[in-house]
Amino acid sequence: MSEQLRQKLTAGEFAPGQRLSEQALAEQLGISRNTLREVFRGLTKDGLLRHEPNRGVFVSVPSIAAIIDIYRVRRLIECQALAQAYPRHPAKKHMRQAVEQALAARDRGDWVAVGTANMAFHMGIVELADSERLNLLFAQVLAELRLAFGLLRDAEFLHAPYVDMNREILELAEAGEFAKASARLNDYLVHSERIVLAVYARKLEEGAQR
Repeated sequence: MSEQLRQKLTAGEFAPGQRLSEQALAEQLGISRNTLREVFRGLTKDGLLRHEPNRGVFVSVPSIAAIIDIYRVRRLIECQALAQAYPRHPAKKHMRQAVEQALAARDRGDWVAVGTANMAFHMGIVELADSERLNLLFAQVLAELRLAFGLLRDAEFLHAPYVDMNREILELAEAGEFAKASARLNDYLVHSERIVLAVYARKLEEGAQR
């Protein structure tokens, strides 16, 4: 159940700072409220949720320090996984499926679905490393990343530039140009981090002025 709720966070179904209804979620997931509280405790420990006494459980709002750390981890894991990938690794099929899903979602203007496909694309990159531990770690990173993305509240602005970048990285990988794909991914992640941090800083500034 913990993984199911984590996937909902990764899919962008909850907004940063949103209060979670224990009763509604327990009914939606088909579990008891006691079981859900255990799930809440686990995800709170992971930093995805926060508990406020007498107020309830809320979706975490990532800090600037957390966003910087998320991107540091992403560059270390993703770029390395791509640079050292086995040419015929089946995870490339997952990357291809994610790119095709993103293109189809872009055509119909569903930018939330584009974001979810983007998450799947980067999960596919990590799967190239053949490490279950890295897969579990990165699933946690993706959930935190989606919360950071949720702060921007403009999915098209955030995801539109990266649909074609993902396709470019995929084509390099499919051609066996893993070093080039890794370098392109590193540039991509630096660009993405700057955008997220800039928008986040602006939101903090706007909040301070109110």
